[in-house]
Amino acid sequence: MRIRAQILLYVAALLLSPILLAQTSAPPQATPSPATPSPAVDSPEITKLRADLDWARKTLADWPNLGRYRDANTQLAAPTKSEERVVFMGDSITYGWGRQYSTFFPGKPYVNRGISGQTTPQMLIRFRPDVIALQPKAVVILAGTNDLSGNTGPMTLEATEGNLSSMAELARANGIRVVLASVMPVCDYIKPQTERRPPEKIVALNAWIKEYASKNGFVYLDYYSAMIDDSKMFKRELTYDGLHPNAAGYDVMAPLAEKAIATALRKDK
Repeated sequence: MRIRAQILLYVAALLLSPILLAQTSAPPQATPSPATPSPAVDSPEITKLRADLDWARKTLADWPNLGRYRDANTQLAAPTKSEERVVFMGDSITYGWGRQYSTFFPGKPYVNRGISGQTTPQMLIRFRPDVIALQPKAVVILAGTNDLSGNTGPMTLEATEGNLSSMAELARANGIRVVLASVMPVCDYIKPQTERRPPEKIVALNAWIKEYASKNGFVYLDYYSAMIDDSKMFKRELTYDGLHPNAAGYDVMAPLAEKAIATALRKDK
């Protein structure tokens, strides 16, 4: 409800700001001047307001973006008895894997269910249709960086941890092996990133993920350690913007993911 209110306030501010500006800047008049031209219907300001309002309406209608993979999920056949299907749940770092950079495990029955910009509360809501309903043997969860940046509003580390543990518990309850990935590092070498995603918070969240995975028999996938330089920043050669991996970055991540998945699938056999 807080997010809905924030979006409505934002839209209201956008709609009212041109009117308020006109009222404060225009000289007082006893009667409206008939010669005053009305705003152009297709002016840049009106076009932007329409685009912002359209975005707000879509967000309010489907905040967790359940519709993003609805058709794809329907078209995906149930796994065969011997198929070791794996779903990758995440944000833009997962989404871009094989779509923007590198390839996404060719020949493997792996399913990409990343959505750019998403936070853990959004992923938790769509976990059933986008993970459990697909009947995978394992799930790889990579999430948290957008929580730190407040993409859907301010969040504490405890709230993020709670959402991660809820996804892991849902998976376990449905017989799905769990791989919990570390939050990726960031750097300011290319553009500013550390202010919105403080490195010390990334380290703290990763420490919790590692400990939680160990205590609960899940597999911890440590991307972070393989992606940092001597300054504990995202290696410049592995990222195109200081936040997302480039092709070289995904090439580092792929074998780490494969090893973690293999470990998860071997557990309790």
